[in-house]
Amino acid sequence: MKVFYCPEYVKAAHDFETLRKSAQIARSLAARPIPGVVIAAPQPARVEVMQLVHEPGYLKALATGVPLDLAETQGFEWDPGLWDSIRFTTGGVLAATEAALEDGVAGSLSSGLHHARYDSGAGFCSVNGLAVAAVSAIQRGVKRVLILDLDAHCGGGTASLIADFDGIWQTDISVDPYDSYEPICNGTFDFVHGDDSHYLTTVSARLAELDDRPFNLCIYNAGMDPAPKISGDALAQREEIVFRWARSRSLPTAWVPAGGYLTNQSMASLVEQHRLTIAAAARA
Repeated sequence: MKVFYCPEYVKAAHDFETLRKSAQIARSLAARPIPGVVIAAPQPARVEVMQLVHEPGYLKALATGVPLDLAETQGFEWDPGLWDSIRFTTGGVLAATEAALEDGVAGSLSSGLHHARYDSGAGFCSVNGLAVAAVSAIQRGVKRVLILDLDAHCGGGTASLIADFDGIWQTDISVDPYDSYEPICNGTFDFVHGDDSHYLTTVSARLAELDDRPFNLCIYNAGMDPAPKISGDALAQREEIVFRWARSRSLPTAWVPAGGYLTNQSMASLVEQHRLTIAAAARA
């Protein structure tokens, strides 16, 4: 299984875990390999591909820092390394979708995606690589794309960007109301208030509802920030459920390690959580 990463992923200077954890995960994989996992370097995403879902003036602001208030709408200070980070992490999601279509499953250590809007960032997300990759796949002939978003927070940015694309479906299950949105015609949205059992039941039920839909690609936003509301054991079970479901359908799946913060845990603990996704994907 190819997992895409390169040092440019962490080129932005801002010290925030969604911008830093990919390097820590990559180091972990080098020190303690997961069988079947191969690290590969992606090509940077081209501006015209990101323009499939983002306004050109906003992308220019991210590249140049002008105007500064627009370049910082995601919530942290702009610096010259941010644009390289965005180009390569978005390129990683694109590369993972292409590899998944060829090999069945692939990932990119990209993060900070699903809150970004057409003409601004939001919630520490600058460019919505999920939407970029989904729309790009549609334009390259993939007929139906599923975006499965299991981050703790709602994917309102993604929902706003794919609303006009009939070939893209979003299944969104969250435990925190941030970035909530009205249900859309091409997706479902669940806000889970309950415990581990309720959460896993909801995930399984929503996946089962998709069995009659002929998807050709799944892009999975594998959030680990439902913890601590949802236990680590339940999140490990969730990853097994998701990848077994995809394999049973022979559904090519590209994943990214979403969410996960250092508020109540160490970086080492966060890395172990994201390794759950990688290990489950590799087994699939």
